[in-house]
Amino acid sequence: MKPVTIHENQRGLLFKDGRFLRPLAPGRHRLPGRQLAEVLPLEDAVRSDRCTLDALLENAELAAQVTVVEVGDRQLALCFLDGKFSCALCKGKYAFWNTRQTRTWRLVDISSPTVADDVPTYLFRLLPPSLYLRAEVAEHQRARLCYDRRFVRLLEPGVYYFWKNDVKVELTYVDTRLTQETITGQELLTLDKVSVRLSFVCSYRIADCLRVLTEIDDWAEQLHVAAQLAMREFVGRRRLDELLESREEISAFVLARLREKAPALFLEIVDGGVRDIILPGEIREIMNTVLIAEKRAQASVITRREEVASTRSLLNTAKLMDENRTLRRLKELEYIERICGSVGSISLSSSGDLLGQLTALLGGSSAS
Repeated sequence: MKPVTIHENQRGLLFKDGRFLRPLAPGRHRLPGRQLAEVLPLEDAVRSDRCTLDALLENAELAAQVTVVEVGDRQLALCFLDGKFSCALCKGKYAFWNTRQTRTWRLVDISSPTVADDVPTYLFRLLPPSLYLRAEVAEHQRARLCYDRRFVRLLEPGVYYFWKNDVKVELTYVDTRLTQETITGQELLTLDKVSVRLSFVCSYRIADCLRVLTEIDDWAEQLHVAAQLAMREFVGRRRLDELLESREEISAFVLARLREKAPALFLEIVDGGVRDIILPGEIREIMNTVLIAEKRAQASVITRREEVASTRSLLNTAKLMDENRTLRRLKELEYIERICGSVGSISLSSSGDLLGQLTALLGGSSAS
């Protein structure tokens, strides 16, 4: 006799010669040599490695102790114990032991990826990730939802869940924020056949999130091409000198062309302008040479103008001093004061009388 102990949280299945005999209740059992007991957890589904579930349910005693639930091919069974979620079951036939807890079942149709509104979203935190797909749409985004490449609807910001089945779920996201497009390094020929490179910056946002996805193929590239054509049209009609003087006109022209094109691309053009005009190396050297020559000529003109003004001022001063002796005397004293102020020390030689020479100079000046 082989003893077998079954606890309160367990149930047993008794087999003899490979055949199921009856269920075993909690307690200590002594089995003859040809009998075998299989112990199962009470909270798990009833299953045996020695026979199928249908064979077990043919036993009336066991059938009275279990609750059977069948889940279809495109169904999901949600199990709740005393109102709390316990597990989820995919297609198949299941049997659970009857316990003091109230076990309820909810069959959910998963033939479509769309989750019914009455399915609580908190369950997805408890379900295995293999059963559902989670998608998140940010505040600045919109998303196009397609089932098997067929449009379903446009998703607003939020968190969404979809059942995983044989239907392919696709989401295409659109950024609704203000976007900046930079068109750089466009080599264009002016009217006088000079090659220049322009870069243009454009700010835009998507006006129709759905149509821009369904009717436009790569709207950013098409906007890029439209800006290129507008710059080529403007630059090709003007010479280099005119082009360099009309930077604001370029921006206004290209911006106007883009705004004409924007409704067909389902975009809103907010702002734009030319960022850089880059000349070839040889042209830059010539322009620098011309600029230096112009600045030198301007400096020469200013210098001559100042010289003329200085000479005229000296002439006027000389006339006044010639007509007024007192003014001339004051001017002489002013220069003597300057000379004395700039001399740090005076060395007298034995051969000369500096004081006498100064007295004679002042006297001579007075006499004259």
